[in-house]
Amino acid sequence: MIQDFHDRTQAGPAFGAKPCPGFGILGFRRLLAVLALPSLVLGVEEHPPLTNSPTGVQARSSAAAAVERLKFPGLTINLEERCVDVEASVCLRRGPLELVACTRGTKEHESIVVVGARPMHLHAALLLLGAKPGSPATRQQDGAQGDRWIDVPPRGGPVDVFLVLKGEGGTAVEHPISEFILRSPRRSDASADPVPKRLSNTFLFAGSIVQGDGLGIRRYLCDESGNVISLSSFGDEVLCLPAIHSHDNDALPWQVNPALLPEVGSSVLLRLRPQRPPDTKAAPRPEFPSNPIQVNPRK
Repeated sequence: MIQDFHDRTQAGPAFGAKPCPGFGILGFRRLLAVLALPSLVLGVEEHPPLTNSPTGVQARSSAAAAVERLKFPGLTINLEERCVDVEASVCLRRGPLELVACTRGTKEHESIVVVGARPMHLHAALLLLGAKPGSPATRQQDGAQGDRWIDVPPRGGPVDVFLVLKGEGGTAVEHPISEFILRSPRRSDASADPVPKRLSNTFLFAGSIVQGDGLGIRRYLCDESGNVISLSSFGDEVLCLPAIHSHDNDALPWQVNPALLPEVGSSVLLRLRPQRPPDTKAAPRPEFPSNPIQVNPRK
């Protein structure tokens, strides 16, 4: 888990992103040191159920104490429910969507919610719950023909996405994110590239990209772009849909469903729950139609 995160620092230049100030080698090493705490690995990843046996209670207590030390602003790691709750606010109730969630000052005009937490911290929180990161959609040179580029779909462990709203009497109600998203009638190529009538609630933990080497600045690209949970393919998102999806305006297949969505500016919780690995080795992957288009991560 830790090595996979560390290996991303060797990724090549991606999509013209600018350096992210303040994320130096000391900050990166400190983050890795926290993630490598034995109590976290014991209590969260290796033994997800955390039973009520004396050993399980001790592991749960140790894991909770270690998580408390992290204090990631804007999010809470819930070990008992095995989810990450991210403080968010509604930023759009009408129009086409490229994202489910973005960071402040980025793409609020094309996202359902905006979050204050750093995407890098969100990545770390998912790791602590045992989620398996993969990689966003990329373009690579064809091994057989070096002059040709091919699109490589994203990969990663499945994570279910919810919004938690206040219900009757002020009780918290968990809603699948699909309840707030509809198929867009504006999509011009719907017949050539059909999309399901209802969006899946499951996304892939692509994990963005970490760049940097030696003693220089380490850059977690989603901290710069703000593409936290994407519906279109940008190549630097934390969570994304399977396959590759265009963000050309006339090809966007999804729009906001405001039926249950509070007013713009309302506070909500964005809840991310990694799926537990099955008994078999093969991890489940959400079904979604393939769309082999060229990836163009930046508008």
